[in-house]
Amino acid sequence: MARDLWRAMEPCHGIVYVAREREPVYGRLGLEPGAMWYFATRAAALGPASPDLVRATFYDFFSPHVVHGVIPEAWRRAAPERIVGARLAVVDAALRRLLGPRVDGPELAEAAELAREAAAACPPAGRPLFGAHAALPWPVDPHLVLWHAQTLLREFRGDGHVASLLGAGVSGMEAHITYEAAGAMPHGVLQATRGWSDAEWEAGRSRLRERGWLDGAHHLTEAGRRARDEVERRTDELAMAPWRHLGAAACARLRELAGPLSEVLVASGEFPVTPSYW
Repeated sequence: MARDLWRAMEPCHGIVYVAREREPVYGRLGLEPGAMWYFATRAAALGPASPDLVRATFYDFFSPHVVHGVIPEAWRRAAPERIVGARLAVVDAALRRLLGPRVDGPELAEAAELAREAAAACPPAGRPLFGAHAALPWPVDPHLVLWHAQTLLREFRGDGHVASLLGAGVSGMEAHITYEAAGAMPHGVLQATRGWSDAEWEAGRSRLRERGWLDGAHHLTEAGRRARDEVERRTDELAMAPWRHLGAAACARLRELAGPLSEVLVASGEFPVTPSYW
């Protein structure tokens, strides 16, 4: 249930990272495209966080030099509270453009209320990114309520995923290597976008081969697949609190309402590749 609802709803949040509205809105704040957009807008809820704090909460999925290259420079260009507002403006414009009349429809309003109830049931302990975003005020318009609720739900899940990886002794880079090795992403994409050097990436592969998770061709072994499956199972388990609160019938209804909205967003072509969660 937790994974199915995440996949069904995540495009409603993920559009904030790909929408074409980002360029004019973030440009007015002086933020540079790429890593600065990503780290500044997602971490702004933490306040003027240091690069080490951002690295810690983002679990080193990116090379340290990528984070240090944009944080704290982003805070010198625009205060975090201004960036939070700009992010909401991007989502507002993007969802209105892509969803059209659905923005004002009863189905979206119902989905927003269900998602908000689920998000409100997430316990904050041990969830730093969720906690930071949960402290932000709720928007008023239903499409923004839906987006903010899914932001909370995905950060809640993400914090749990970090805990699951930590418990399994898997670094952020190693997690990406197993993701690529599972065939979920073309070779080289994650290494390039996360800023890891060839030497760093190969060292990560070597560690995973020593654990018996990768073979000589950089493919997952059976042991590696079992390890990945266990991390994902534990992630799902740690993400269940809001869905247990909502109940099976309401979860099914939310899936029924949010799925078509996500389909519209994915079909728009705004995402550079079909999202893996979809």
